[in-house]
Amino acid sequence: MSLLKRLFGSGEPDPKLRLVPLYNQIVAHAREPHWYIDGQVPDSIDGRFDMVAAIFSLVLLRLEEAGQTYAQDMAHLTELLVDDMDGQLREVGIGDMIVGKHIGRLMGAVGGRLGAFREAMADPAKLDRAILRNIYRNDTANAGALAHVRQRLLAVERSLGAQLPEMIVEGSARW
Repeated sequence: MSLLKRLFGSGEPDPKLRLVPLYNQIVAHAREPHWYIDGQVPDSIDGRFDMVAAIFSLVLLRLEEAGQTYAQDMAHLTELLVDDMDGQLREVGIGDMIVGKHIGRLMGAVGGRLGAFREAMADPAKLDRAILRNIYRNDTANAGALAHVRQRLLAVERSLGAQLPEMIVEGSARW
């Protein structure tokens, strides 16, 4: 690769940009007020991250289910999450010296949620435990709030499952 291409890019659009509409859908779903009102998810930076990570995980699981064709899209979507989290951390005042460490922890948390929800969606008996651990952070939740989050996550999973993966990736699917 020439020095100029490395310095100024190849002139081609960043391929992850086509996934911005999908990423925006994920964030919009995670910010729906019902999670924080009916589901009593803590309306905090951590609580909002937990909901973004949960919805993000369900989207990745759907694309994973669709096959290797979407592996690159999943990687680009993850890059968008990292870019967003980097910006959010800087906005709340985390300095350059430790942003990378925080991003590493956040991505580890996303990976943990992905594994937990992969297992829980395969065995719904494990879903409540996954929700308590990954959304309520092992805090107790009242039965109604937990039921609300469970039902809504299952509805998101079903809705994603009914969509064509290419429409999900394009951000044109309605879920």
